[in-house]
Amino acid sequence: MSPVVLYEDNHCLALNKPAGMPTQGDESGSESLVDWAREDLRVRYQKPGNVFVGLVHRLDRPVSGVVLLGKTSKGASRLSAQFREGTVEKVYWAIVEGGPKEEAGTWTDRLVKDESRNVVRVGAAGKDAVLAYRVLERWRGRSWLEVRPVSGRSHQIRVQLASRRLPIVGDLKYGASGRLPANDGGHRIALHARSLRFRHPTSAAETQVVAPVPSDWPGPLS
Repeated sequence: MSPVVLYEDNHCLALNKPAGMPTQGDESGSESLVDWAREDLRVRYQKPGNVFVGLVHRLDRPVSGVVLLGKTSKGASRLSAQFREGTVEKVYWAIVEGGPKEEAGTWTDRLVKDESRNVVRVGAAGKDAVLAYRVLERWRGRSWLEVRPVSGRSHQIRVQLASRRLPIVGDLKYGASGRLPANDGGHRIALHARSLRFRHPTSAAETQVVAPVPSDWPGPLS
C-alpha cells in the first residue's frame, strides 16, 4: 500500500503514511516514506538530480496517518521549529483494549526510554509527558479514543495508555493480547495520526490536514 498525498504546495507536503512503512530509512532496508516522497516528486515534476525532502517529525512504523514534510529547506526549518516548540496541534485516534473510567481527561507521566531495547516506560527519573483524551465510542471490550499529546515524547501515546491497562489493539510491545494485520501483510497497531494543525511556514496561515483511516483500521472508517 502506497502513501497518499493529502496536501501539497511549494513548501509543504503532507502524506497519509500506511502502517508498516518506516518514516525514514532503517536497518530493515524497507522503502521509507521519505524515499517514496523523494521519488514521487522526482517523477511527477520530472526533476533532474537530487530532490529535497525535509523530515520534520516522525511516526512509529506500525502507526498510520498524516506525516508532514518540507519541500524546501526554509519550509523544513520553520516546520521543525514548530514541532520543537510544541505549537503543532496533533490529534490521534486509538482503539484500546478495555476503556478508561472517565469519558475525558488529561494524564501526566514521566517517561524513560531504554535506547538499547527501543522501549519506553513510566519512571520517576524521566521526562514529563502530557496526554489529553476523550472517548469517542465504546464496544464490548474495546474503546475508540481521540488523544492529543501535549508533549512529543517517543512512544508517548502507546506507553501512557498501556501503563493504565489500556494497551492499543495490536501493540504487542506494550501489552496487547494479540496481533493486528496490516494491508502489507505485516502488522500494525490501532493508532492513527488523524490530523495536524500548523502555521504555514511562509504565509503563517493556520493550516489543517486530516488523514482518513485506511482499510486495515479495526474500527469505524471515516
